[in-house]
Amino acid sequence: MGKLQEEFNSYRSRMNERVMETANTNIKRFFALDTTSYAAGALDVKTKEMLGLVASMVLRCDDCIKYHLQKCHEEGVSTDEMNEIFMIANLVGGSIVIPHYRRALEFWEELTQPAS
Repeated sequence: MGKLQEEFNSYRSRMNERVMETANTNIKRFFALDTTSYAAGALDVKTKEMLGLVASMVLRCDDCIKYHLQKCHEEGVSTDEMNEIFMIANLVGGSIVIPHYRRALEFWEELTQPAS
């Protein structure tokens, strides 16, 4: 696992635990809804993760982008597919998405590097 992934996953896990320790019922329900919404249904998980990635890029949420990049990688999204996802996100979001695209590309390249 690369440095970017390690830092992101460590922080996310630690803070999600903290959130669940302090969250009220509605926050816990929201987290559960977020999780179940990405389960297979009429759309498969891969498609939902790709949609989540585009939306996250357009909304410019770097944490969400990293999360969906990891999930897309787990679901077998190829680099060619990822390049098309990036293209759609930039097309829909405009030039303001470019800084997030740069960071997303860096994270994707780390995800797809062969283990050493």
